[in-house]
Formats: sequence, C-alpha cells, structure tokens
Amino acid sequence: MKTQRLPLAAAIMASLLLGACSGDDGAAGDKGDNGLNSLVNVTALNIGDAHCPAGGQRIDTGLDANNNGQLDDSEIAAAQTQYVCQPQTAGLKAELIGRHQTGVYGLSAAEIVEYHSASNRIFVVNAISGKVDIIDGRLLATASNAADPLALNNLEKFGELDVAKDVGQTFMGSVNSVSISGNLLAAAIERGDADGNKTQANGFVAFYQLNGTDAPQFISAVEVGALPDNVAFTHDGKTLLVANEGEPNPAYTLDPEGSVALIAIADGKPAATAAIIGFSEFNQGGARASEITLDIKINGPMASVAQDLEPEYIAISQDNRRAFVSLQENNAIAVIDIANAKVAKILPLGLKDYGLEVNKIDASDKDNLVNLQSYTGVYGMYQPDTVASYRWNNTDFIVTANEGDSRDYAGFSEEARAGDLVLDPNHPQFAAAKDKTQLARLKVTTSMGDDDKDGDYDKIVSFGARSFSIWSADGQQVFDSASDFERITAALLGSHFNNNNEENKGDSRSDDKGPEPEALALGQIGQRLYAFVGLERTAGFMIYDVTNPFDVHFIDYVVNRDFEADFVINTDTGEVKGDATLAGDLGPEGMKFVSADKSPNGNPLLIIGNEVSGTTSVYQLKIK
Repeated sequence: MKTQRLPLAAAIMASLLLGACSGDDGAAGDKGDNGLNSLVNVTALNIGDAHCPAGGQRIDTGLDANNNGQLDDSEIAAAQTQYVCQPQTAGLKAELIGRHQTGVYGLSAAEIVEYHSASNRIFVVNAISGKVDIIDGRLLATASNAADPLALNNLEKFGELDVAKDVGQTFMGSVNSVSISGNLLAAAIERGDADGNKTQANGFVAFYQLNGTDAPQFISAVEVGALPDNVAFTHDGKTLLVANEGEPNPAYTLDPEGSVALIAIADGKPAATAAIIGFSEFNQGGARASEITLDIKINGPMASVAQDLEPEYIAISQDNRRAFVSLQENNAIAVIDIANAKVAKILPLGLKDYGLEVNKIDASDKDNLVNLQSYTGVYGMYQPDTVASYRWNNTDFIVTANEGDSRDYAGFSEEARAGDLVLDPNHPQFAAAKDKTQLARLKVTTSMGDDDKDGDYDKIVSFGARSFSIWSADGQQVFDSASDFERITAALLGSHFNNNNEENKGDSRSDDKGPEPEALALGQIGQRLYAFVGLERTAGFMIYDVTNPFDVHFIDYVVNRDFEADFVINTDTGEVKGDATLAGDLGPEGMKFVSADKSPNGNPLLIIGNEVSGTTSVYQLKIK
C-alpha cells in the first residue's frame, strides 16, 4: 500500500468503516478486503463540537477575568463552559513540492532544519557527516505538487558548513542543532575528550554571517556546556539560548551537569562568552532542593540533581521574557527567567492514565492486530522532546511532543518489560502483565511505581505519552491528544500502524512508544494557529488547529511512505537490505514552519528533516 497523502475525509470514512465492520463487544474482527483491521475500539474521529450546530466549534469567552495575565483555576474551569459558536475550522491542504535525498539511510543524514528567506536556502544538520548541509531552495518558487512524491529529488545540495573545522578545537563531534535570526546563524556542536568520551566535554556554538547567496562567513565560536543539543534565538534576536543536555558516558562513570547557556547578541554579533545557568541549587542540601518532587524523575546512579537534569529543547515566550526547556528524561520542564539568567521553576508533568478509555493504547507487538485498550494501573510519562510556545488571551502556553526516552546505558539501565516487574498481587493488571499479547511486552521504567516502597510495583509506568499536549506556563495541562495518534493511524493504515521506521513491520512499536511523536512546529496561517506533529516511527505528521488551547481540532494526517516496500535499514551501520529508495520519508526528526511572507512562492511551507531516510521534504500549505 503506497500511502502518500491521507485527507480528513479519508480518515472519517476509514473510521466509519471500522466501526461498521466491528461487533458491539469490542473484540477484534478479521482483516477485511480493504486492508484495515475491523475493530470497534478504533472509534470515529471527533469532528466538530456537539454543543454547536452543524459541526461548528466553540470560542471560549470571559477568560482572565481578573486581568492578571494568567489563568486561575476558576477561569480555566469557566473556559470550558462559557463559549459562543462559530463555523468549523477550515481544512488545510499539504502538498509535497520539494525534496532532497542524501542516499544515506539510518545514520541521521537529515535532522534539524532551518530556513534563510533572504537566500532561499535550507540548512540541514547532517549528523553522520558532522556538518550542516546547505540546500538550494530557489526551485520552491515555481515547484508544484509532486506527481511521484516517493521518488521526488528536486532540491540540490550546493554547500556545507564544516563547523568542527571552523571551531578549530580537538575532539570535536557532530553538529546537533541550528538556528537562524535575521542573517545570523548559530550551530551547536558537541565535543569529546582525550579519554575517549565522545560528548562529555563542553561543546561550542559556532556563529556565521549569512550574506545573500554568498558563502556563509564564520564569525566566532563560544564555549557552552556539555552536549549542546538545541539552540534557539529569542524573537528579538538579542539572545541565543542553548540546551546543554549533559548526558553520561556509556559506562555512567562520567555524568556532566545539564545546563542552559545564554549568549548575548549585540548589533548582530555574539558575545565572546556565555552565561551558564546550572541546577546545583536543586541538589540535595541546596537552597531549592525542596522543589524537586517525586514527580520529577531523578534516577541516574550516584548522580546529583544537577547531573541528572538533561535539558533537551527550548521554546521562547512571545515577549522574550521566559524560556521553556524540556527535561525529557526527567519528565519535566524548566522555566528560565531570561533577563535574570536563572531557573524560575521546574514543572513536573505527572503521569498519563492509560486506565481512562480516552487514553487507550495498543501495548503489545505480539498480538498481530490493532488492539487499543485501557489498562487501569498503567501510566505513561509525558517526557517531551520538542517544545513550542505561543500566546493566547494574554497568556503563555507550552506545546509538547510527548516522545518519551529512557536511560539505557551499559553502566545503568532503567528499562524493563512489564512482564518482568514484581507487581503488587492486588494490581488490576496482575494477570495481563504476564500475557505478551496484552501488557507483558510493554517497555517500562524500574525507577518509578513502587509507591509504598515495599519491593513490589503498585504502578506500571511506561515511557512517553503517544500524544501531544498543551500546558499553561505553570504546568497545568489544558489539552492532550489522548489516543488520537494511534486511533487515526490505525483507521488509515490498518495493520501498518505503529510501524517502525527501519522496516515495514506493522505493530512493531506498540510495546514501546507507539507512533512516537517527536518533531513539532507551530505556524500561523491566516487567523488560525496550527500545530504540526511528526511521528518518528510511523512517519508523517499530524495537523491540529490549536488557535484556542481549550478548543483544539484535528485537521489532517499527511504521510509520504510506501508501507509495502521491502527493506531493512541497520541504523548502526547504514546497511540496507532490500530497496529503500522508494520507501519514502522515514523518521521525521526536525521541522521548520516558514510563514507566507518569508516563503519563495507566497504559500506557507513546512520543512521536515527525516533522519532514517536521510531526506529533507518541503510541503506547501493551503487553506481548503
């Protein structure tokens, strides 16, 4: 089945087909001629609003009544009941118009992407080469919807930034992130040490001046913390923020502290040094130790809190006052006071309850069918990778792609299968956790769940939440996509849902993190704000209208992948068995939204770096 673009109408039809073909008892049906598993528990998609006629959507009113710039609990409650109706959100059409193939598979040849509008250039982090590829985007001005999206290869690479060479230090590693503000480009690069540790020394941020179509000119390099993983300019371009992840070495004998670096930018030139914001105040015995609650996962062996916290990704508030930094492994978000260069607070994100019907999951890769169920006593940590921020009703909101991640090293691993846990005999899933077609295969943490400290597990806690969420700036969840991603992909892809990105083997990720949402971008089109969420394993991206964070609407699922192609990609060596050339785009890792006024063809664009297929794809976005 070659699945290229799946419109909303197809989603509705597929869901209705599934419902029509299923029995009332929720049991799985046989695989029909249409290639979809017939299951009653893959429900029809929620389109429109039952409170409004003709599928209209509601607009909340009366928010921020005390005008204090925040939403209090009473105001949030009121937001869910006080509303007026307006016509349903218009659809959004995504057309693939540009694509670059590196021909390198499984080795992260296309990760984080950026766009420079003055030169129509796309900058792509190529981890395997350790450089930043420069792709010519001028063709996008006249490109049209691709006739053969799987084979498209119309964008050429015409240069690269050799960041390690420009920085000029020993033991330089790969580039991890790139960001552009005006004509200033910043690239983060990791560094190892003489003892063979690959990423545990302080890394650098290299700055380049972009001069139209001339070659970028290296300006300077600024030392930051260990393993700089993400860079982001404030909206006014006056500060660059760097998330220094500080991961341990494989043996877990060296664990650098995580940190956030601030680099001042004046007249387009970076400062010579960075201000480093650390987390030592939160260590045991520190002045802010009491702020580290049990909901913040701290589990590295012999690690201090400062060592254990691992900044992953940065979002900047619209007023440039705050940064929201995902602490993925810790299931938390750090709020940074930019002006005062300090940690304002650390927000624990809590657990997603898979016992709720709305949050049901497929937890097994051994049942050979779509089998979405709710499981009381089973939970997921949100653990966001990419985060974004926007402002609505004079209030900041945080958007998270809830990928999930574990600590799994030679020297320490928290990973186990649910079937390996010693459960409390009274746990409601005591029997299901022994069944590999139900919960036994679910990958879980051994570092959480023994609530009463009696040696057995009272909760089963897994990695990631298989969703995207919206949170208040104080960490209150105001929206979660619940089981949408698995329901929608199951309805559209049938037996191919929860696929891996290294081969076509459906249901192969159900025991892990499902479709694994990782990439995320927000984009304003007309009067509406859209969230684009990339599914790292299944491939493709979801589109949601998030204009009103209390009234979010699914718009479309778009995927450029051939689920019938016969290939296996080794992500350690890059070896490919079979033919992956027409497999499509695999493993969306990074996204960049380009507004219409910055686009070469006048239409908004979405640029995606696909790490497993080594492809960079460009979609133009049009209101239907």
